[in-house]
Amino acid sequence: MNTRGSDFWDEPAAPPIAPEHFNDIVATAADLAIVLDTAGIVRSVVVNPLNPTLGRLDHWKDRNIRDFTAEDSLVKLETRLDAYRDGKKDTVDAIEVNHYDNANWEFPIRYTLHKTGQDDIILMLGRDLRPIAELQHRLVKAQLALEKDYETHRDYETRYRVIMEAARDALVLVDVTTGRIMDLNTAASQILGADAETLTGSSFTQEFEGRRRGEFVENLIVNAGDEGSGPVTAETKRGKKEVAIDPVLFRAAGDKTLLCRIEAAASAETVAAEVSQSLAVLYRDGADAVVFTDPLGAIRSCNDSFLGLCDSGQLSEIRGKSLGDFLSRGSVDLKVMLDNAARTGRMRIYATRLEGAYGSQLSVEISATHMPGNGGFAFVIRDTSRMEIVREPVSAVPGGAPMTDEAMRNVMDLVGSAPLKDIVAATTDVVEKMCIETAVELTDNNRVAAAEMLGLSRQSLYVKLRKYGLLAKNDS
Repeated sequence: MNTRGSDFWDEPAAPPIAPEHFNDIVATAADLAIVLDTAGIVRSVVVNPLNPTLGRLDHWKDRNIRDFTAEDSLVKLETRLDAYRDGKKDTVDAIEVNHYDNANWEFPIRYTLHKTGQDDIILMLGRDLRPIAELQHRLVKAQLALEKDYETHRDYETRYRVIMEAARDALVLVDVTTGRIMDLNTAASQILGADAETLTGSSFTQEFEGRRRGEFVENLIVNAGDEGSGPVTAETKRGKKEVAIDPVLFRAAGDKTLLCRIEAAASAETVAAEVSQSLAVLYRDGADAVVFTDPLGAIRSCNDSFLGLCDSGQLSEIRGKSLGDFLSRGSVDLKVMLDNAARTGRMRIYATRLEGAYGSQLSVEISATHMPGNGGFAFVIRDTSRMEIVREPVSAVPGGAPMTDEAMRNVMDLVGSAPLKDIVAATTDVVEKMCIETAVELTDNNRVAAAEMLGLSRQSLYVKLRKYGLLAKNDS
């Protein structure tokens, strides 16, 4: 026996294979075996028992194979049958045919056509192409996904490049593991004294005088994790410039990276000095009152505008006193502002009344900011008593709150749909409910404080909470 197709059996006679064994060989050698005459009638059909997904196709026997062939495959099948009927086929031929059965499901088969010794009988050995088709479908989907990811990557890459180059700050990305520069913008390359291509991939530490790689990078990492520490100062090797490095540590794809913002030390000091000077002028001569307190609300310092609001002559008279002593609702107002500012970092606008040293009262709006560094609070207080005079003629709600154009339109839409008395009662209930909800939320569901803030007794507040269905909601 040898491996050549024409001499596969070296015996002069036909291979001595029994018919029952030949059937088994054909059944297992192909996924689908069909004995077909040249007219297209199926004489026999065998499905490989090792490939049960094709199901049972016994109903094909003695029927025309065209009944189970898709239209797009009929031309190929007819061409082969015509060639066999005309005796023009002397070699093994192969075609791909799409079949469908009575359940209307399709499956592609690749057939090799063989002569059987009878002129009108053909043996078709088929290989199921569904696994290949499914694999091709997956490959196409994977290719489309890769192309989509590639386009997304290009989009982010473009945005990243635009942001890096448009930024006025000098930015450098440093790999923490290797200490090498991953990327930098034009502003950074100008400070370091070389072009971006030369600097990319080089050691970040070697760009500065008298620095060792491990120690310098570790110092930057420690500085990035300490919010209270200032920038790291260094001297560039090429330009001999004093610079300040402000690092930010982050992790991307599992690798730690340092984003270093670099600016000339003189420039940073100048900017810091200008900002400090401007803030000092704003604190000293600003129109709004500014007060700094400790974590409990005791006054540490204030500007002249606050002294003018509370009719005090100098800071020593009020230093150490609680800011609540100057508020109309006292500790209630102070607690609401301190709690909200400590929880969220700031409280934007809180309306109340400020009491002076001699009993005078002013309507004010207060914003509070928590300062984690010393644990205290900063308050900016604005006098709104003059605004109340302006608002009063157009006020639609007791207390002077202006009615917006949208609210005016909503009220006007009700005209004609109900009597004036009902319209006024409905709008009053809405405003009253909103005020009660706001007071309860600001006081963190403290009923006593909310009642005092609204100028109600505790019993009256409970009645109104029950009236608007807010009692059970707030208890939960």
